[in-house]
Amino acid sequence: MTIDLYINEANDYARDIGAPVLHPHVSVIHYDEVGEIRHTLNRTNSYGIFMQDEFPEGLTYGIGTYHDGDGSLLAFSPGQIGGKPDDGTRRQYHGWVLLFDGEFIQGSAIEQRIGDYQFFSYYSNEALILTPREKSILSQLMANLHHELQTQSQAFGHDDIIRDYILLILDYCNRFYLRQYKEIAAEGSDILSRFQQVLTDYYAHGMQKTKGLPSVKYCASELCLSPNYFGDIIRDTLGESPKDYIRGFVVMRAKNLILSGKTIDHVAKELGFEYPQHFTRMFKNATGQTPRQFCDGQRKK
Repeated sequence: MTIDLYINEANDYARDIGAPVLHPHVSVIHYDEVGEIRHTLNRTNSYGIFMQDEFPEGLTYGIGTYHDGDGSLLAFSPGQIGGKPDDGTRRQYHGWVLLFDGEFIQGSAIEQRIGDYQFFSYYSNEALILTPREKSILSQLMANLHHELQTQSQAFGHDDIIRDYILLILDYCNRFYLRQYKEIAAEGSDILSRFQQVLTDYYAHGMQKTKGLPSVKYCASELCLSPNYFGDIIRDTLGESPKDYIRGFVVMRAKNLILSGKTIDHVAKELGFEYPQHFTRMFKNATGQTPRQFCDGQRKK
């Protein structure tokens, strides 16, 4: 993967596409006013919000490729990668971009709350799919912020108003994210069945032999969800964490293997434990019995 543009500060993207630089640490770009631009695969060291009517086909976003052609909102935090490699073509896009540097929000309410905005966690299924009303709200806020940057640079409280606008934009994004989350959470039974299938396939394909026990991160990735987002949905659906559910799944497999006559060492290895004592500890924590006590108890029945 070759990076075309390193966005080390908020205005690097504006300079690259020929948009005006309006503030040392904040960039608001209206694509409609820029004209055709080249594609770039970017590594971003600023915070970014990209709201477009249509994203390019094959856009890289986080761990995968983003395919939604109707447009939405993509959010980036420092260290993330996204965009489309430069292939020599140029295209006119429509929408808004907001980029701001971490140093600009130091000590502010934004810095205090930035960790609560999970839409900065980039997984393709978590891109915000905005309703027309939501697009209108954010577009107006972007336009207002853009106007402040253009015309009020010497006015009293300029930077404070900019921070207030950014905070308001992020709060609205969070509201829309939670709306989308609730819609997905309402489909929790489907996600649960897919979660179960991910675990089943993991053992069916023998992945535990090289990767050990299935992890929450792996399962979330297979479902195209971030671990935090995935965890919230599973807790809302089951009342327990994904880690607890995985442990229950593994214990059930362990019981079946024990009842089939397999030795404890064999069961531990078959499930993906590096050492049998680790399996014994997990089994006892989950059931209140050691694997041998469980086996002896079943024989007496």
